[in-house]
Amino acid sequence: MRHTEFWARMEQALGAGYCRVWADQFVMADLGGRTASEALAAGVSPKQVWAAVWQALDLPARER
Repeated sequence: MRHTEFWARMEQALGAGYCRVWADQFVMADLGGRTASEALAAGVSPKQVWAAVWQALDLPARER
């Protein structure tokens, strides 16, 4: 997964106006106590970050 696909999925799940705010503020244990933005900046793959987001938001399996 590329960063562009990650952000497109985030916009679909949370809306364009909120997804970046959520990614900057919501801390996830699955990402080592980091936010999605922090994890991406630290080099964690977008696929791994999306998996943590998917679980945190309890999204449907089809959005996995």
